[in-house]
Amino acid sequence: MTAAREPTALRRGRGLKARASGRSAERFAALWLMLKGYRILAFRSRTHGVEIDLLARRGRVLAVIEVKARRSLAEALAAVTPVQQQRLRRAAEAMLSRPGMAGLSVRLDLLALAPGRWPRHIHDAWPDIRPSIRP
Repeated sequence: MTAAREPTALRRGRGLKARASGRSAERFAALWLMLKGYRILAFRSRTHGVEIDLLARRGRVLAVIEVKARRSLAEALAAVTPVQQQRLRRAAEAMLSRPGMAGLSVRLDLLALAPGRWPRHIHDAWPDIRPSIRP
């Protein structure tokens, strides 16, 4: 391998590792949520060009859950940018228009994971961008 290709190969390797780590974190988060009484409706669901890590329901609440795994809980909590938050809001609004979703209350949640720490599930993580419910 030439020196010119090495950085690209390294980046690709890091990207593959990050995706595998993210999928593992999402599976763990789903198990955690199921233990808390949530029913997982979808993994990595795509709508309107946005990927929702987990779509879960408990009672009349539809939770659009962003899963972040970082070295510390503080890093995980800070990892969702305002742009990502707005994309999640649009995706949540789109989910409400799907069959069987009418009448549900939708919420944007964050599930933060860090090694050696209990998961932290933040309900309604961004209340200032709460999805609008359309009749």
